[in-house]
Amino acid sequence: MDLRKIAIALVVFAAVLITWNYQRSAKTLFPCQEPIAYTIGAFDRKFGISQKYFLDALSEAEAIWEDSIDKELFVYAPENGELLVNLIYDYRQEVTGTLSGLEDVLEENEATYKALQNKYAGLKVEYNNEKSIYDARASAFNEREASYQQKVETWNSGKRTSREQFDELEREKRALETEVRELKVLETRLNEMVRVINTLVGTLNRLAKSLNLSVEKYNTIGASRGETFTGGIYHSAEGVQEIDVYEFSSRDKLVRILAHEFGHALGLEHNDDPKAVMYRLNEGDTKVLTASDIAALQTLCYTKDIKN
Repeated sequence: MDLRKIAIALVVFAAVLITWNYQRSAKTLFPCQEPIAYTIGAFDRKFGISQKYFLDALSEAEAIWEDSIDKELFVYAPENGELLVNLIYDYRQEVTGTLSGLEDVLEENEATYKALQNKYAGLKVEYNNEKSIYDARASAFNEREASYQQKVETWNSGKRTSREQFDELEREKRALETEVRELKVLETRLNEMVRVINTLVGTLNRLAKSLNLSVEKYNTIGASRGETFTGGIYHSAEGVQEIDVYEFSSRDKLVRILAHEFGHALGLEHNDDPKAVMYRLNEGDTKVLTASDIAALQTLCYTKDIKN
């Protein structure tokens, strides 16, 4: 065994690891210094749009941020993009298509009402089932997390010499982090279903009134107003960054959703300005950054020359 070769190999490996960690840390500590390379991942053609149409919308969405700072923040890299943008078709876009199609239907009839009523009933059952699962897992997580915190306090107050106990705490920490990510996914899906159900509720009540039907009025779930940004979601885990787009009713909505999720990819959070691109609700079609968006971008990028 050549110990010298092994030592050299270990040094090279350590240097590569340090470089990789530095690059990751640099992107976190100094955002906006290098453009985020993105590419198209999954692309479902059931949406009825071409990849060129989607790419044009992506380009328009990135320009919303770049034009305000006069800096390239994103770049399309079909071969090696670090950010995957996925177009995913499921029941959400199907419902959106059904609802938007109603605007073109001259004769709103009882058959339309009953079809949407069946859709609502199925989604409500699905929502109740998933809500029960989420509540049970959230309750179990809270108990497990409290137990973990107690163990950590015991460890910190002790001699902290047991490697076995330390490894056990680390395993439990990773397990809790995984559970948090999974709970967030479940929570996002529940919020998506709430939006769809509430949209159906509004349509059913409107149809019932216009058709003069003697039916019970449906109630919405929760008290949220406006359309949430559940038409898309940005998520990052274990070095993989993705934007999933699964619902939009127009090109303006698509661009706005992409711009919103690009903001999250940059590192921006929601803000309280109802007119902002980064507002938590998707209430309009505006594709212009507000002062609050610009201020958040300015803070993020440590730049003082953003245009007003």
